[in-house]
Amino acid sequence: MKTTNTKPQSLQTVPIVDLVKYSGKWYEIASYPQRFQKGCHCTTAEYTLSEKGYVIVENRCNRDSVTGRQSYIKGKAFVEKNSGNAKLKVQFFWPFKGKYWIIDLANDYSYAVVSHPNKKYLWILSRTPKMNNAVYRQILSRLKENGFDLTKLLPTQQIC
Repeated sequence: MKTTNTKPQSLQTVPIVDLVKYSGKWYEIASYPQRFQKGCHCTTAEYTLSEKGYVIVENRCNRDSVTGRQSYIKGKAFVEKNSGNAKLKVQFFWPFKGKYWIIDLANDYSYAVVSHPNKKYLWILSRTPKMNNAVYRQILSRLKENGFDLTKLLPTQQIC
């Protein structure tokens, strides 16, 4: 009987992130569905550098439809030391912090891919509500190479 190595690939982040360039508004293009995002449409995240050294995180979405009531949550993200700013810990409710790893990033900061080291969370983000199809396919190809289950990835409705 032939055996195969089924050890999951460890997740790598991008080497360095310029948080000034990363700041601003991002549109969720696709994600692994999460309980806390159930019913969300037109999902966005906005990142702002605080004077105290952390990143202010503001997530918004329209609940249950593109014209549904807006849901909003504000949190903080703290950079892990010696991570090139690619590993953050996001906190929406004290004392809980979630790992936010930037695993793919365009040179011009036009898109980003964020996950968790356990690969159970995944978000594809863009500076615009619609992403170029060729770029999206290239991102999907890299995700597949890194062991992500693309059957779990759902597009986010962004026509709002």
